[in-house]
Amino acid sequence: MTAIAELAMPLNPGLLVILGGLLVPLMAPALARVYVLALPAAVLGYLHLIPAGEHGALAFMGLDLQMLRVDKLSVVFGTIFLIALFLGNLYAWHERDRMQRTAAQIYAGAAIGAALVGDLVSLFVFWELTAIASVVLIWAAGTDRAYRAGMRYLIVQVGSGVILLAGILFHVHGTGSIAFGNIGLESPGGALILIAFGVKCAFPLLHNWLQDAYPEATVTGTVILSAFTTKLAVYALARSFAGTEMLIWIGAIMTAFPIFYAVIENDLRRVLAYSLNNQLGFMVVGVGIGTEMALNGTAAHAFSHILYKALLFMAMGAVLFRTGTCKGSELGGLYKTMPWTTGFCIVGAASISAFPLFSGFISKSMILTAAAGEGHFVVWGVLLFASAGVFHHSGIKVPFFAFFAHDSGRRPKEAPWNMLLAMAATSALCIGIGIWPEPLYAMLPFPVDFVPYTAAHVFTQLQLLLFAALAFTFLMRTGLYPPELRSTNLDTDVVYRKLLPWLTLGVGRSIDASWTRLTSGSIALLSLAIDGAARNFGPNGLVGRTVRVGNGVAWVAALLLVVLVVGYAAG
Repeated sequence: MTAIAELAMPLNPGLLVILGGLLVPLMAPALARVYVLALPAAVLGYLHLIPAGEHGALAFMGLDLQMLRVDKLSVVFGTIFLIALFLGNLYAWHERDRMQRTAAQIYAGAAIGAALVGDLVSLFVFWELTAIASVVLIWAAGTDRAYRAGMRYLIVQVGSGVILLAGILFHVHGTGSIAFGNIGLESPGGALILIAFGVKCAFPLLHNWLQDAYPEATVTGTVILSAFTTKLAVYALARSFAGTEMLIWIGAIMTAFPIFYAVIENDLRRVLAYSLNNQLGFMVVGVGIGTEMALNGTAAHAFSHILYKALLFMAMGAVLFRTGTCKGSELGGLYKTMPWTTGFCIVGAASISAFPLFSGFISKSMILTAAAGEGHFVVWGVLLFASAGVFHHSGIKVPFFAFFAHDSGRRPKEAPWNMLLAMAATSALCIGIGIWPEPLYAMLPFPVDFVPYTAAHVFTQLQLLLFAALAFTFLMRTGLYPPELRSTNLDTDVVYRKLLPWLTLGVGRSIDASWTRLTSGSIALLSLAIDGAARNFGPNGLVGRTVRVGNGVAWVAALLLVVLVVGYAAG
């Protein structure tokens, strides 16, 4: 502690990870594997030796940058980011691609750096670096679908940074400050910054990049992607917009709408991407409520979520690695030859479903308690519904259709030892935090006055899970549950896909020819970006495939309208 405290300017731990990642291409593969495990472990120790406070003040072009801010909120996110990087690197031990290994360190380092800076300009730099580094993990899959998904992902993420930059300029013009703290919505700059954070957090109607990109990334890349981008956005929201009531309703919608898509989705990694959206909604609700209990719940749930979501993606990645597919319609019976992966997947499923004694229970219950305690009973009801829904599609559907259900006849080998070790370590953390939450609670931003294991909390959750399981059983036994079909699931972005070409023609007929060419070209480029993963026009086409339009499209649009009206009335 003394040695660190005496440093004139401690370095941002994120920079250490980035600089360390740049050395990876220079190393032999055997050395690089060990090195990328030691790097996050060493930086984690360094982070916890830095005294609380603001460090690294730097004058740049007339701006007072704050390169390092250490407080409880930044440390809890920095800690889980470094743990996630260590586990992801262990999972990717077998990976020979130096490009992926390097990109993963830089991407994680940028997220860690962003969580530990104290000014908006530095945030913007790290924000954009996360986009540029992370897209490599998608393109490394080497497929046409991955290339298209990566292009869309990159455009959306860089676009988020451009909006953030515009918001910063407006904010600085209005306030004269670049401090990364409470911003609010009193100015146009604050509104733009909120939109930028919302894009990265996958707010409703801004979420499609997530479901397109994550399932198209490499086996190991998806595990890394699941940890950083969206949780960095949650951190930014908690830092700058705590108590913004609009976020309560946005978060409530986020918890609910992915359920409908996840239930009918066949690609199990895409199911997990939808459930990721669902879990982000709980965190956004906590930010919107803005009390100490709610913000503690947001930070705790982000911590828990990174672990159990990584575990689920690890399990499905192992299945994809051994079988070459993650389609529920092509899997089943894998528990016979992949028993360890099956067990670890069930631990992740229990954690995301918030079973007592698992990590999701001790964090999600804080947000539910905060919502009820502040009188948001409608939102509390939506969160209960969403809790049952996530048990359906992630707690039951993913392990059931991957490892049980019908026997697909596949008999793959068990996952490689490094994947099993990474899943075992992550499972241990999910169970350990669920049984003994006090160390996590001690890290949270505010003093914790909450006991998760009360009779009311436990029995309420068990009743919810029991009835959800009965509902799933009934739907399966009666044949009412949507079958796992080889299909393309059209999400809300179908509106953009269909509307933009029509707008191009409409604009072109109403103005002169030169402006038509300019506008048509611009809108065509935007349409291509939105098309992204080209799920409707990918290499497999639509021939012989069942196209199911997600019935949540109209539902989400109607619910958004209702929320806007309610929000306006409440305001």
